[in-house]
Amino acid sequence: MLRYKEIIKIISMPVLFSSLCCLSPLLLVIFGLSTASFAASLTDTLYGTYRWVFRGVGLLLLAVSLFFYFYKQKGICSLDQAKRRKNEILNIVLVALILGAIAYVFWLYVVVELVGKIYKIW
Repeated sequence: MLRYKEIIKIISMPVLFSSLCCLSPLLLVIFGLSTASFAASLTDTLYGTYRWVFRGVGLLLLAVSLFFYFYKQKGICSLDQAKRRKNEILNIVLVALILGAIAYVFWLYVVVELVGKIYKIW
């Protein structure tokens, strides 16, 4: 059975990486390495032009983290084992995709948005 801690471990890094298009300029301002105007223009460039690259790499990282979860934690090492446990694998993949999308939307459009407004970047 999939626990909350396991699903957080699976989706946390892909969600964080997917949001780097807006999070990285914000971190530059927080750490004092950039001005707010430069961060805003960098966010426009990264989010406007490269947002699908970040999302695609985040989805790829989610697939890699799911692979390692099944391989290391669940001990599914062969296709025969995967065929026998296909319902469990399918359920975990769907839960990870749905919760990953919800976490991405919440993290990027609520948390990062609010912090960006606090620092007057957007």
